[in-house]
Amino acid sequence: MSERPVGPETRVTLHFALKLEDGSEVDSTFDKEPASLNVGDGNLPENFEQYIHGMTAGQRETFEVPPENAFGQHNPSNVQTFKRSEFGPDMVLEPGVMISFADKMQGELPGVVDHVEGDQVTVDFNHPLAGRTLTFEVEIVRVEPAHTTH
Repeated sequence: MSERPVGPETRVTLHFALKLEDGSEVDSTFDKEPASLNVGDGNLPENFEQYIHGMTAGQRETFEVPPENAFGQHNPSNVQTFKRSEFGPDMVLEPGVMISFADKMQGELPGVVDHVEGDQVTVDFNHPLAGRTLTFEVEIVRVEPAHTTH
């Protein structure tokens, strides 16, 4: 039986771990059921998919992923300041609190309160992992055709 490599039109079952520079874990499937996805379905960001292309079942690799291949660099223009009165009177506004905003297309846009000073609330809309170099550890469990017929 030939070992099918990860690539277009394949379904991949894998274990993965995502870690920060200090080794702390952001997410991992190594201690639970492996994840399954079709290559290109968006479940794994495209930049992360590129790392596993060509891997076969049984392979385990660790990659260092720079910010530009992960969640981008921290963009100062994604940090916005609002007036306290623009939020509901009962809303808790303190650093680290995530708030959901609606973007121009009425899609959900999460922001995290950076700091509150007087009547000014500063909200960071960058991805929480923006600007971070990540360690992406992956073990391929199974690779099969994406379109299986039963």
